[in-house]
Amino acid sequence: MAVFEKAERLKQLPPYLFKEIDRKKKEVMARGIDIIDLGVGDPDIPTPPHIIEALKKAADEPANHRYPSYSGMAAFKETVAEWYGRRFGVTLDPATEVITLIGSKEGIAHFPLAFINVGNIALVPSPAYPVYRIATLFAGGEPYTMPLLKENDFLPDLEAIPGDVADRARIMIINYPNNPTSATADPGFFSKVVAFAKKYRIIVCHDAAYTEMAFDGYKPPSFLEVEGAKEIGLEFHSLSKTYNMTGWRIGFAVGNQEAIDGLGGIKSNIDSGVFQAVQMAGMEALRGDQSCVHEMTRTYEARRDLMIKGLRDAGFTVNSPKATFYLWVQVPEGYSSASFAARLLEEAGLVVTPGNGFGEPGEGYFRIALTQTEERLSEAMDRINGLSF
Repeated sequence: MAVFEKAERLKQLPPYLFKEIDRKKKEVMARGIDIIDLGVGDPDIPTPPHIIEALKKAADEPANHRYPSYSGMAAFKETVAEWYGRRFGVTLDPATEVITLIGSKEGIAHFPLAFINVGNIALVPSPAYPVYRIATLFAGGEPYTMPLLKENDFLPDLEAIPGDVADRARIMIINYPNNPTSATADPGFFSKVVAFAKKYRIIVCHDAAYTEMAFDGYKPPSFLEVEGAKEIGLEFHSLSKTYNMTGWRIGFAVGNQEAIDGLGGIKSNIDSGVFQAVQMAGMEALRGDQSCVHEMTRTYEARRDLMIKGLRDAGFTVNSPKATFYLWVQVPEGYSSASFAARLLEEAGLVVTPGNGFGEPGEGYFRIALTQTEERLSEAMDRINGLSF
């Protein structure tokens, strides 16, 4: 039997974090254990009905069955620009500063291919969504880790980046509100990023997937609100979490015209755009009644409060996040991230994500996704309280 050797770019990667978690989860389920999955951030709340109806109506139109525009329908991009103006006060040219994505993950994964050459550096946060590092490696670049540490409020220390590293860097990736730490950033931090990027001629990529999932009246800012940001950066956004559309695969990137054009050049050679009916449903999401978003955030806020109280009563150290549907929790003394997550799965049937799976600086933490009902979350806490640490 022939043996096909995989490319070096695949060999250098660890198993994809959530794929490995899914494999272990299935092993435990096969033993008949009831699993409560607090691992992957996939909303359990359905897509709002008015968005589904918009898709159904658009799917009946034969004109939508043909190849879409590579960069996205003009009407969808105009809708994105209108939404950015309403939400953030940011003015965008829909023709040159907006591009439609097959989910923001796709755009983030493809972006380094447009601007990273072999030997170039991408400044990548850690702990972080694994695709940031992986996309850099696939493009032949070198990821340079910017540790997100508790003592720095989980913000990268820009002054700690060596000058010779910054000189070789072409891209910096940031993500606020943050996954996995749920940290937030203010305009003051974004202004520092802009100054750093201008000094070293670096493109800033801001993953802003969680700006609409915020609590206690907090309104996360856009990176592009900051003066000069559009000169050096772009922002990736997704309809996945805001409108519970993870399986629909639609997002967008906005910002610097040259950066958008570079990403478009990659996409036009790799994919054929987003199904127009999905884009039309996305237009309904962005333009339609936003009460569904407010209702969703109230649901997650109640789940957050329930779990924060339960975890603290059980002796865990955890901050109450202002945004995202994640909790970043310190593991009990005597455990590593992996050993604690393994014990929860084996003995309590709970899936959580070990912090080190997001990068070495995540060691000592585990992530909980609030994507279960309050009833199941209460049961999860009962199971945790049934263990001794």
